Amino acid sequence: MTKTLRILGLESSCDDTAAAVVSSQGQRVMSSVVYTQTDIHADFGGVVPEIAARAHAEKLDYCVEAALAEAKVNLANIDAIAVTSGPGLIGGVLAGVMCARGLAAGQNIPLIGVNHLAGHALTPRMTDDLPFPYLMLLVSGGHCQFLLVQALDKFTRLGGTIDDAPGEAFDKIARLLALPQPGGPAVETTARDGDPKAISLPRPLLNRPGCDMSFSGLKTAVLRARDQIIAQDGGLPKAKRANLCASFQTAVADVLKEKTKRALAKAAEITGNTVPLAVAGGVAANTEIRTSLNLVSDSFVAPPLRFCTDNAAMIAWAGLELFQAGLTDPENLIARPRWPLDKISPTMLGSGKKGAKA
Repeated sequence: MTKTLRILGLESSCDDTAAAVVSSQGQRVMSSVVYTQTDIHADFGGVVPEIAARAHAEKLDYCVEAALAEAKVNLANIDAIAVTSGPGLIGGVLAGVMCARGLAAGQNIPLIGVNHLAGHALTPRMTDDLPFPYLMLLVSGGHCQFLLVQALDKFTRLGGTIDDAPGEAFDKIARLLALPQPGGPAVETTARDGDPKAISLPRPLLNRPGCDMSFSGLKTAVLRARDQIIAQDGGLPKAKRANLCASFQTAVADVLKEKTKRALAKAAEITGNTVPLAVAGGVAANTEIRTSLNLVSDSFVAPPLRFCTDNAAMIAWAGLELFQAGLTDPENLIARPRWPLDKISPTMLGSGKKGAKA
């Protein structure tokens, strides 16, 4: 009889401190706890890395306790510790890695460093038993990539953003329109009362072949439209703010939809077969974007919203799959601010002293 494995996962790469326990049999996600830092960063209009790192260090142990309690297990029942070891804000990643190292050493159990992007990319296997290969659109605050997922350690990037990720663009648009952070939910809520055809906005790079995207020009177009409205009306009326949000959101959805079609075609060329489409990342929680992508593929997988945003269940699951494949890490696992999944394709955003950005 195969032994049931239980993995404790930790996630602290940005502004959510999370812990979760997953199982190899029965109920997969035994617990998933997320402590958000939204209120901490609200006054700053975005995430402050130093504040985020301190908050992670203060909350990680409580988060682990809560996840174990929710799963009705203790550390003695855990077979391995999985932790996001990159990419992300280095202070937060380091806090998680050091916590995981301590727990693994204390219990004398294996330690598994998980790429945060791989956690998102493998989520559909946890939630929907999706087999390899498949196309993953990873669309979040800091990342936007089309990944052909062919194995646990084989990711081919087919395209992505050459500047702002969509989530970053949503945050910046929210600031331009005096909406609260995080920008994604604020823009989506405001857009419900708007007309997506009211303001003409560009769809960047649709006239260029390939799957790469750009959202910085779209952001600039919204800024100019806002300034024109303010000049004409002496302010920004509520209705026109809603129109701006709706028009911007639809423009992003249109770009993602068209580029996804191209990425699916490219994936079919590589594999010789039509592959399923999956989506993950915070922006995947946007209803219009989900609906738009659902029209692109007959085999569309969108995990539950709570597993699209940053969470530790996806890290624990990726750790479980790596552990079952015999892939663990040494006790001196390091934190990595940059860690591209595709190690062959040229970097899209350049490199620095810490390595390739994406």
